[in-house]
Amino acid sequence: MNLYDLFVKPYESYDSLQIMLEASGAVFGILSVFFSIKKNIWVYPTGIISTLIYVYLLFNAGLLGDCMINVYYTVMSIYGWVLWARNSEDHVHVEVTWATRKEWIHASILFVLSLAFVTFIYYCKPYIDHLEGGYLGLSHLDWANWMDIFTTSIFLAGMWLMAKQRIESWIFWIIGDLICIPMMIFKGLGITSVQYLVFTIMAILGYVNWKKSFKEKKSTIKS
Repeated sequence: MNLYDLFVKPYESYDSLQIMLEASGAVFGILSVFFSIKKNIWVYPTGIISTLIYVYLLFNAGLLGDCMINVYYTVMSIYGWVLWARNSEDHVHVEVTWATRKEWIHASILFVLSLAFVTFIYYCKPYIDHLEGGYLGLSHLDWANWMDIFTTSIFLAGMWLMAKQRIESWIFWIIGDLICIPMMIFKGLGITSVQYLVFTIMAILGYVNWKKSFKEKKSTIKS
């Protein structure tokens, strides 16, 4: 696979509106990660715009299974927005801390439930996407699809921990983003793979930034 096949060919069949919307979705996605690094509540409005753009694109493409997963992302983002708004003293920024053992258990349960939910979506996907002539089953999945199920569940657990303002949320984002880079290359989505590379770097910066912020806050309280 050459650079042309990776970065240009997948978009040859797109019209200008599709390309503009996908580019906008990517920009708002990057903005969302940037605001999360800054512990700024705008992480959620920008993130919701990004996921809603992908809901529209996937729905128009007839990929209703993937569309439903992005609706799930949107709902989780609204949940996080509400929690951050409640816990923000200036209605913009929040304080962060480490997750408790109980929250780790809840995150693990959410991960398992997400695995079951996303697997069910993929089970129904051939029928949902095609309706007439569709079927139920998982025989259509390749390794990238199974990894997609895994990473989606990682991201949803990470979204829940981020909604709780927990530092460990970045660990989930880093793992998921790293897996998505080769997965997107395999799918022939070179631009998206570069986007996940950017997300990985930003997630590492986010982890370092939140960890540093927590230490500074702890030092201030002690003094």
